[in-house]
Amino acid sequence: MNDGSADVQATADHAMRRARPLLGTLVEIGAQGVSEAEVSRAISQAFAAVETIQRLMSYHDPASDVSRLNRAGVASITVDPHTWHVLDVARSLSEATLGVFDVSVAPELVRHDYLPKHADFPPPAADASWQHIELQPDWRVRLTRPLQIDLGGIAKGYAVDCALQALSQAGMTAGRVNAGGDLRLFGTRTETIHVRHPRNATQLLPLCQMREGAMATSALYYNSQHVEGRPRSPLIDARTRRACIDASSVSVLADDCIVADALTKVVFAQPECALAALNQLGAYAIVLEAEPGRSGSDARTRARVRRSGPAGWHVVSASEPEAAAA
Repeated sequence: MNDGSADVQATADHAMRRARPLLGTLVEIGAQGVSEAEVSRAISQAFAAVETIQRLMSYHDPASDVSRLNRAGVASITVDPHTWHVLDVARSLSEATLGVFDVSVAPELVRHDYLPKHADFPPPAADASWQHIELQPDWRVRLTRPLQIDLGGIAKGYAVDCALQALSQAGMTAGRVNAGGDLRLFGTRTETIHVRHPRNATQLLPLCQMREGAMATSALYYNSQHVEGRPRSPLIDARTRRACIDASSVSVLADDCIVADALTKVVFAQPECALAALNQLGAYAIVLEAEPGRSGSDARTRARVRRSGPAGWHVVSASEPEAAAA
């Protein structure tokens, strides 16, 4: 039966991989199990989990929980447990990062044309922030001041976690989910993970080796813009409300992709401020930057690698992926 998936592969050991356009990117899900039918069914369940998160947390969809919250003003409404959980994690991350991560930055993204303008959303209060999101019992949420929430900086990672959980609960012996740079896997052979050079998106560089766990990467390969000669991007420093324009690539490795996804934005905006949160949450970051003092084609092929640790940031060798591995 053709379910609309692309890139289907199957082998004698009952491994399969499929890809679909979801979450504004291409989501690829692979799994291995005892029979081809069970693997196919498990991957379908994983895609269904991703579709659920997209439906609930899309800023674009007027029927999503996010749109309902943004439209409600200061009224209390009931949301899906998935949405409540993501907002709860987002609040914890905002506290851990002293507000550098904040899901209330939607007005800046609307102003920069990265998100659509909804005429039926009340205008946000000038000082509204994550601190005005109140989580109540029975999956209810109240905004104590009008604000506009966007979960685009965390929901993709959560969708990856949900998809991988679906594979595990279906009895798969190995699973891999990649949503446009948000990656999580289990039970797989150790593989070398590559990322794009921050100034040359066509060049892949080895970053680390992984067998289990999660990783998310944020960069401005394709998303930065120039308006009236000034750069802007969809990565917002929530404390200054300004767009980040640094030409670097930030990857965060953590147990869960929801944490890795959110922390990439924090490292990108405030790398020094991010250290405490990374250490507190048992995560670490790897930053690729064009090597200082290099220009022209040399700057587009070489990169400096910095990794976070308990003692701060330190430069590691970019010659072998093992140098940056956990």
